[in-house]
Amino acid sequence: MITLQRRQLVGHDILLARHGNHISAMRVDRGAGRVVAFLDDGSTDSAPNLIAPGLRMPDTVRSVLREDWKFLTGISAGCAGLAGLMFAASVALAGMSGDPALVQILTAYSGN
Repeated sequence: MITLQRRQLVGHDILLARHGNHISAMRVDRGAGRVVAFLDDGSTDSAPNLIAPGLRMPDTVRSVLREDWKFLTGISAGCAGLAGLMFAASVALAGMSGDPALVQILTAYSGN
């Protein structure tokens, strides 16, 4: 089951345990899987972002979109195409009919 929660960054905790209040800024290096800390004295330190390399982290909205963007794009395009097809069929059916009442029923939509 997808929980879509924010991932906890282990590297932040490791660096806070090492340096405490001497950290001036932190950033996440997603490519290397590390968290980099900039210290007060101008030096840097880094820590791995995962406890174990094979550990499966919980899914987030961003990770789901990154992994399944082709599928979601296909579904969205299919729904838009089907809606366009239904609209075109309604307009064509209204245009084929000579009865003004049917044209009004097919083209007018009351929100109630």
